[in-house]
Amino acid sequence: MPTYVTLLEYTEQGISTVESSPDRVEAHRDLVADLGGEFKDFYITMGQYDGVAIAEFPDDETAAEYALILGKGGNVRTETLRGFSEEQFRDVVDDIS
Repeated sequence: MPTYVTLLEYTEQGISTVESSPDRVEAHRDLVADLGGEFKDFYITMGQYDGVAIAEFPDDETAAEYALILGKGGNVRTETLRGFSEEQFRDVVDDIS
């Protein structure tokens, strides 16, 4: 399954209820599974983004659905990136040669 990296930024609503964040991460795990994906990891971060979630989804449409559901909750804004493993990167580069 393709890997997706979701960058998370708290909204005012999300930061005002930050104590609930660990429970929301657990809810995200369940959401990913319900969408047919696999939740890989979560990191709280410092800098421009407040967190990073890594998950696998069957396709881009499912990853987009996940991001929209997160946004609809009102606690975070998201930016989702399609990630490629090192092996996949090597295959892409090999195709260029």
